[in-house]
Amino acid sequence: MSFVPGLTLARRFHDEVVGPLLARRLPGLPYAAGLLDGGSELLGLDTPRSTDHDWGPRTQVFVGSALDVAPVRAALDADLPARFLGWPTRYAGGPAARLGTVHADGDRHGVTVDELGGWLRDRLGADPRAGLTTADWLATPTQRLAELTGGAVFHDGLDGSLIAARAALAWYPDDVWRHVLASGWQRVAQAEHLAGRCAEVGDELGSRVVAAGLARDLMRLGLLLRRRWPPYAKWLGTVFATLPGAAPVVDGLAAALGPGEWAVREPGLVRALETVAGWTNDAALAAPVDPAARPFHDRPFLVLHAGRFVEALRAAITDPELRDRPPVGAVDQYVDNVDVLTHPDRARRVATAVVGPPGGA
Repeated sequence: MSFVPGLTLARRFHDEVVGPLLARRLPGLPYAAGLLDGGSELLGLDTPRSTDHDWGPRTQVFVGSALDVAPVRAALDADLPARFLGWPTRYAGGPAARLGTVHADGDRHGVTVDELGGWLRDRLGADPRAGLTTADWLATPTQRLAELTGGAVFHDGLDGSLIAARAALAWYPDDVWRHVLASGWQRVAQAEHLAGRCAEVGDELGSRVVAAGLARDLMRLGLLLRRRWPPYAKWLGTVFATLPGAAPVVDGLAAALGPGEWAVREPGLVRALETVAGWTNDAALAAPVDPAARPFHDRPFLVLHAGRFVEALRAAITDPELRDRPPVGAVDQYVDNVDVLTHPDRARRVATAVVGPPGGA
């Protein structure tokens, strides 16, 4: 079997198999279809390596009523072909099980069927078609937003409801955006002087660990400033490198994490800091701030003093619900645990515990 990019395979699977099957078995059924549930293919980053698990001909079907779920599943179970373009359509394990192999025919096919509103609430904790509150936005990891706005819609016969849901998730409201950016710069402010201090006492490994944390924060900030939802760790660097003007940051961070003592690595980190600081000014979300690095008090380390960007962004927030919040940002800016971030109920409980209920300080 020759490799076909997952989104291409999924679109053809819908257009050539799933769509005609539903038209034949359930004529007139309003439904939507696409691929929005996760996987490297949603970002166009799948490769032949991706086919070793949780990969193959698959499509998500969405219906407008829970009463339609069972008849659609029954039609698919009965009539889906065994293979499509040489790939088995029924996997051992299947998408619902995750990590199921596609190299042997199994008993689960790659088409899921869900009522759209219920699926959105299960995936996000809220239905974006009804509008998202500030608390909704800040309790949603950016990986989930990247998935829902990535991938593709193959058909939307639900009066455009699936397209509308994706449009509602396109980007943060401006004040939420300012708050999230300020919180990202707050993380930088708290650590930007530590790489030099670690090196000063002979801890070059510790210095690189700090620099690596700053690299992650700067890449996430850069993506947010370019209106791209940051993906999870596997694809963070890959997606960041595609941004316009990313080369100085990529080169700078590579130098900061590379060989040599801190004196050799520091200029790379400074270059990355100053570049992303310039992008912050370019976004015109707050009063511009001098993006030049400077000494950290009387110590021989150059830093951005990133707290200046935190102050400028927070000063530009007009939403009273956000103005008094601590600069901790969205849930994936202070939680880095897959078993929390992939469960909206857990992520929401954590977010509420950190900042209080909506309307609270």
